[in-house]
Amino acid sequence: MRTSRALIATSFTLAAGVALAGCASGTPGASESPAPEDEILTIEHAQGQTEVAADPETVIVLDLASLDTLDALGVDVTGVAKGNLPSYLDDYEGDEYLNAGTLFEPDFAEIEAASPDLIIVANRSSEAYPELAEIAPTIDLTLDWTDYLGSFEANTRTLGEIFGKQDEVDAALAEIEDKIAQTQDAAADAGTGLIVLTSGGEVTAFGPGSRFGWLHDELGVTPAIEDVEAATHGDPVSFEFLLETDPDWLFVIDRDAATGEGTQSAEQILDNEIVAQTTAWSAGQVVYLDPAPWYIVMSGLTSVGTMIDQIQGGLS
Repeated sequence: MRTSRALIATSFTLAAGVALAGCASGTPGASESPAPEDEILTIEHAQGQTEVAADPETVIVLDLASLDTLDALGVDVTGVAKGNLPSYLDDYEGDEYLNAGTLFEPDFAEIEAASPDLIIVANRSSEAYPELAEIAPTIDLTLDWTDYLGSFEANTRTLGEIFGKQDEVDAALAEIEDKIAQTQDAAADAGTGLIVLTSGGEVTAFGPGSRFGWLHDELGVTPAIEDVEAATHGDPVSFEFLLETDPDWLFVIDRDAATGEGTQSAEQILDNEIVAQTTAWSAGQVVYLDPAPWYIVMSGLTSVGTMIDQIQGGLS
């Protein structure tokens, strides 16, 4: 059975009775101790090192994966990038949270006025790092697609260290480790799989090492084809390509459903006489994945658990 090197390499400490819904930032729970007020942490991240005060109070989050993880850990935040938040995070659309702009266009004036103790950026907002770093301590938790689980774990542990939630992180990652092992077992004899994204009536495919490649690299689904271009939005393919590749399983992400664009659903785009001849379609083994965690959030404790559950459930 193949298991993630990044997760196996870490020794998990699963404390009895630890719950993910821990106390909010600045309010120590049973599994944590209050950090000294003057404690400064040196945090390694995608764009260097940043000195961050332990358990910061005023936090601006311009990354949905980080917001997902902080929400799961019970850490309160001050401001977020609003708009297109997934339903399970839509509480952050409320007026009690500062509107920090969008993932691609932060509102620098609003962020500076909030006098944040910490700003978090990642993949979509990472280009704003230099300007944000002039406002307040900023960290870049950009995900590395070529080491998805290792990068996800490192980012999660970074947030756990900053907010004193190490025990909660250990417990959450241990649970994800178990889910991965179960999914690998389900994938072992399931045959080949191909993950595709539909958008504007077009189809793009993803393979190992790509944005969604952890389906193969970590969850153990045998790729139907190896040489797919690892582009952000995949390698454009035809319906004939799907028939020639003929995967046993087809995993589908509807980008338009995630962004609110387009007029055709993934089901409508793929429902044609060519795709109908594939093994996946004829066997009823087409799995439509929730685009919110897969395309919008991309990582985070809640999303990763959800994505693994969807693959395991689809294969079962």
